[in-house]
Amino acid sequence: MDTERPLSANERIKAESRLLRGTIAEGLTHVETGALADDDTQLTKFHGFYQQDDRDLRAERGKQRMEKAFSFMVRMRIPAGIVTPSQWLGIEKLALERANGTIRLTTRETVQLHGILKGNIQSLMQGLNDVSLDTIAACGDVNRNVIASADPWRRDLYSAVSSLARDISTHLLPHTRAWHEIWLGEEKVAGGVEEDEPILGRTYLPRKFKIAIALPPHNDVDVFAHDLGFIAIVQRGKIIGYNVSVGGGMGMTHGEPETYPRTGDVIGFCKPRDAIDVAEKVVTVQRDHGDRSNRKHARLKYTIDAMGLDRFVALLSDRLTVKLEPARPYSFTSTGDRLGWAQEEDGTAHFTLFVENGRIRGRMLTGLHAIAELGVGRFVMTANQNLVLADIPPASRPDVEALLATHGLDQPVSGLRRSAMACVALPTCGLALAESERYLPDLVTRLEDELDRFGLREDEITIRMTGCPNGCARPYVSEIGLVGRTPGIYNLYLGGAHEGVRLNKLHRRDVDGDAIVAALSPLFASYAKERKGDERFGDYVIRAGVVHETTAGLNFHENLSAEVGN
Repeated sequence: MDTERPLSANERIKAESRLLRGTIAEGLTHVETGALADDDTQLTKFHGFYQQDDRDLRAERGKQRMEKAFSFMVRMRIPAGIVTPSQWLGIEKLALERANGTIRLTTRETVQLHGILKGNIQSLMQGLNDVSLDTIAACGDVNRNVIASADPWRRDLYSAVSSLARDISTHLLPHTRAWHEIWLGEEKVAGGVEEDEPILGRTYLPRKFKIAIALPPHNDVDVFAHDLGFIAIVQRGKIIGYNVSVGGGMGMTHGEPETYPRTGDVIGFCKPRDAIDVAEKVVTVQRDHGDRSNRKHARLKYTIDAMGLDRFVALLSDRLTVKLEPARPYSFTSTGDRLGWAQEEDGTAHFTLFVENGRIRGRMLTGLHAIAELGVGRFVMTANQNLVLADIPPASRPDVEALLATHGLDQPVSGLRRSAMACVALPTCGLALAESERYLPDLVTRLEDELDRFGLREDEITIRMTGCPNGCARPYVSEIGLVGRTPGIYNLYLGGAHEGVRLNKLHRRDVDGDAIVAALSPLFASYAKERKGDERFGDYVIRAGVVHETTAGLNFHENLSAEVGN
């Protein structure tokens, strides 16, 4: 990093924050406003929440010279997305009593609660602590929630990857006690050893950092879309180690070609016992070499592209306790979830519930409450915004089935709908340029009508929409990607790989809903007529020349995957 360039404003805020304390505690006492001080709104991200306002109400409140309708979004740290039934009930209680009455499952296998007033934040945090949950480092310039393939029907393998997610998350947590002091009333120890941050540093990372662990052949976590990825290598039913991928990231900015999505590069293989050390050392290289002047250029992908992959690997190798070995072959087949029931030999069952865009409300909330009250199994959030009711004992399956049917939660959905994801966007996200969660279901309905015409209703075609180019729903690795430009207007991307190993390409700029349907309908028709065998839609549009694959650095993923398939 060029130390002559001025640091970004966020670096000053972090440096002066007293290890993330700022004046947050004082700001909570100011009842005359629903907001916090500007600097504190940057620090609260490290505590797991964002200040927002209802943008649907901005204009009217502005006319009346009223303060914006401020509220807060709280995000939890739930490594691998696993909670117990009692924890689920605790989350639901807080959603109903302290938030807007809905639960939002995210693409990072965790929960967001929206519409929280400032006066309710502390009691909500304490309520989470009561059920052994927290929001530490769920946002901010730190390692965020570590995700892992949601695959409980492969019990031993799933136990290994979910345990690794928890261990990495714990190892990379900030050491500061700021969260416990502000939200739980923990007293600061006077005259003790000065706090330090041996891994993250006293000004933390240059930007957010994301880790995913994939369990082939499923790539439900989109492992190449993250700063750091671990790909489990399985031999004779056991994980012998992990391929390591670095430099993925989805965010970009419209009109700024120096920002771009990127898929990660596989740089080697590590044994399971060395994975935490690899994670730590990748984080420290980014800590020391990431761009702290330009936040739009501060993710690991830009650090790697600026210095070159070879130099990055050399710097990492110098820090590792055990050097990486050559990468091992693996194969991915899909990124989606397997909805419905799956049963193991001993009768233990798992039910994957489709949750459209991750939003749980109404009869789904009520039904899940009843299922949680049975006190069996686990609730596992997936990276596709769905929910697995895992480890249901044989004796309890009839009760779960009955509750699912009673609340209408066992209904089938089309291939396109079950492969769709959307970010929250309007009205609460301050970055949103267009609708996403509120609009995608209607657009999918229109596209389902087109797919029906060509006999493609059950084809799983990944479609993802975001209200801005930051890519929270990972649209740039989907077969159909829609990225908001202005209200009602999107850029249309095509040609991502169904198994999540290839970026898509911009196909049409500035299209509305009618233009999106008009662009896709003839492609669905030709796909139905010309596809070869089980050819996926994303592969077809490339083969047919609709879009051209020109992104460098992607063939390695495809070739390495192909080695196993041959």
